[in-house]
Amino acid sequence: MTRSKQARRTTIYDLASLAGTSASAVSAVLNGNWKKRRISSQLAEKITRLAEEQGYATNMQASLLRREKSHIIGMIVPKYDNRYFGSIVERFEDMARARGLFPIITCTRRDPQLEIEAARTMLSYQVDCLISTGATDPDRITEMCSAAGVRSINLDLPGTLAPSVISDNFEGARELTRKILLNCERQLQEKKPLLFIGGRGSDHNTAERIRGFRQAHSELNVSIGEENILPCGYAPEKAEKALDELVARGVSPAKGMFVNSTISLEGVMRWLRRAGPIDSQDVVIGCFDWDPFAALLGHHIEMVRQNVPAMLEQMFEMIESGQTKPVVVQVPPIMPDEEGLLISREGELKAEMAYRNAG
Repeated sequence: MTRSKQARRTTIYDLASLAGTSASAVSAVLNGNWKKRRISSQLAEKITRLAEEQGYATNMQASLLRREKSHIIGMIVPKYDNRYFGSIVERFEDMARARGLFPIITCTRRDPQLEIEAARTMLSYQVDCLISTGATDPDRITEMCSAAGVRSINLDLPGTLAPSVISDNFEGARELTRKILLNCERQLQEKKPLLFIGGRGSDHNTAERIRGFRQAHSELNVSIGEENILPCGYAPEKAEKALDELVARGVSPAKGMFVNSTISLEGVMRWLRRAGPIDSQDVVIGCFDWDPFAALLGHHIEMVRQNVPAMLEQMFEMIESGQTKPVVVQVPPIMPDEEGLLISREGELKAEMAYRNAG
């Protein structure tokens, strides 16, 4: 009798009884449709917690594991509106199909709740592996995947519980900062501290880029203060507002700028358009991102291009090798050469693997 009880799987009716609601409400929450049903966030959270406690997702996946693999691979991305994430999605689809996998991709807009809902839905589609790209809380997603018996890999932003593939943000930022400082010295006859603008100081990539930014200033004996670092977020409006606020405090923005994405660059260029003609040579810009249309903006803009093909090759190699340890592979970005042209460093790829404790 005890063995029978232990073997019995939790159903949506069990969850409905525990949550004090209907089976249809439970189904709507588990399928990610609870907002359309006007179910309260409190009830949705309660049902989700009960499902995790009762191992509901695990039971669904256990049934799958007794059958053949689904050959479905999922990817969560934060944005579609820049070339970096767009190129990740496009190349990921091609590489997945070339391996006989069916890719499912969804955009979560850097919203932690949307990321969790997307991960839960991906698991309901019985994906064989879930790729978290730029996730705000990759470890939470990994925990959900582990409970369901599904592999997960982090791309762009690292986690501590699953393998991760990211750009070498520190070294890329250090080299880009050096380039901007030297350009300022050559074009403006001054080597003064740059302005760092864009990104979120709480995420790994921005923190590493700020560290590289500081290191380059130190190596070239240029003092840098906190007022020159503005991790104001990625939205163009936030970059524009940050520059307005800087001026309102009576501070003139530096003539050399390190812009932390093409999304932030849009806001910087809007601000420059209001401040004066954008074809002037009074501002030197470097951007940790890449878009070919930047050459049409009228400024000589140095750009770092993240090496998406190499990053995805490393990611699929992890999948095919069965890698599960929480290693971090750092892929060097593609840097501008002395003529401002992009040169590939794939030949000197230094995939540094930093082993971390899962605990």
